[in-house]
Amino acid sequence: MAAKLKGLLFDFDDTLVDWSGVQIGWREIEAARLARVQAYVQRQTHADWLETDALLDAYLRRTRAAWTEARATLRAPHMPSILMDSLEALDVAVERLDVADVIRAYDLNVAPGVVVFPDVPPVLEALSAAGLKLGIVTNASQPMAMRDAELDAHGLIQHFPDCRLSAADAGYLKPDRRIFTRALELLGASPAETVFIGDSPEADIAGALAVGMKAVLRVNDRPAGYSSFADHRPRLRSLEKLPAILDEWYPGWRNGNA
Repeated sequence: MAAKLKGLLFDFDDTLVDWSGVQIGWREIEAARLARVQAYVQRQTHADWLETDALLDAYLRRTRAAWTEARATLRAPHMPSILMDSLEALDVAVERLDVADVIRAYDLNVAPGVVVFPDVPPVLEALSAAGLKLGIVTNASQPMAMRDAELDAHGLIQHFPDCRLSAADAGYLKPDRRIFTRALELLGASPAETVFIGDSPEADIAGALAVGMKAVLRVNDRPAGYSSFADHRPRLRSLEKLPAILDEWYPGWRNGNA
C-alpha cells in the first residue's frame, strides 16, 4: 500500500522568511542586541568596565569559531553558551547571572528587512486545513524557544504546534540524520509520510533524502554554493506550486488521503 501524506517539514530562513531585504550587516544586528545585554549585566553585577564593543568582539569571535568547528563536525553551536562564555572571558561574574534573564535581555527579534515570503501564509493555511502536521527544522544556534519570538512576530507560529526544532536543541546540524529523526518523532510521522522543503541543497535536500523523505528545493536568489544536489528536482521559486507536487506524490491528500 502506498504511503499517505501525514506531514511536512520546512526549513525556516530563506524558505519561509526572506532575508534578501536585509541592508545591514551581522555586526550591526548583533550590536543592538548585545547593547541590551551589556546594560542588563551592568545592573546585575556592577561590571562598570563592560563595554558593548568589547562584548560584541568577544561574542562574534567565539561565534565564528563555533561555526567553523560545527561545519566540520555537524555538532551544533549553542548561542546562549557562547554568550555566557563571552561574558566570562570579560571577567563578568556570570555565577550571579541567570542565563534565561540574559537571553530575555538579548531579546531576539526580527532583523530589520526580514519578511515572510508572500506565498507562504496561504499555502500553510491550505496544508493545515487539509489536516496535515507541519514542522520547522532550522540550523539555528539559538534554541527554538528564542526563535519562537520571530515566528510569532511573523504570524506563523500557529501553523507549527507539534514540531519546532533548532539545531541548538537537537545538538546537530542538518544534514546529520539525527536532527531529521528527532523532527519526525515530534511530528509523529515516518519518513515515507513526510515531505521536507528547504533552500539548501546539501543541508536540507541531501539530509532529508538520506533518511527516506521526499524533498522539494526552494530556489531563491541567495547563493547556495556547489552541491551535487543543487539541481535537485522538484524545485520551485514559489510555494504556490507545492500543492501540485503533493498531488503527484500523494493523491487524495487534500481530503485526508481518502
